[in-house]
Amino acid sequence: VQLQASGGGLEQAEGCLRLSCAASGFTFGRYGMGWFRQAPGKERVFVASINRSGGPTLYADSVKGRFTISRDNDKNTVYLQMNRLKPDDTAVYYCAAGRVPGTSEQRYAYWGQGTLVTVSS
Repeated sequence: VQLQASGGGLEQAEGCLRLSCAASGFTFGRYGMGWFRQAPGKERVFVASINRSGGPTLYADSVKGRFTISRDNDKNTVYLQMNRLKPDDTAVYYCAAGRVPGTSEQRYAYWGQGTLVTVSS
């Protein structure tokens, strides 16, 4: 099983980035997907999730209206479009796969290695 996150980098406040997470080694279409993030010196927290068919999505209040999670089951990839970035969005972003996605880390069986997003003011 592998979850390869990419797309992180340095961006200015109010800019945008799109993260991708390519999955392999499991049946992608049978798993919900989530994004979490860990800011320096803080615990990892939930950002967004999407169910296995691309239906219901969940977002943390801090990103609602700015971030959009989506997936392409033909490409085994989940995305996180991040708009109107803020310095508080600076973190390592992790993608994760779980049978029943949600806000809790315990719902996810597989985790990627993370990609760093840095937002300058």
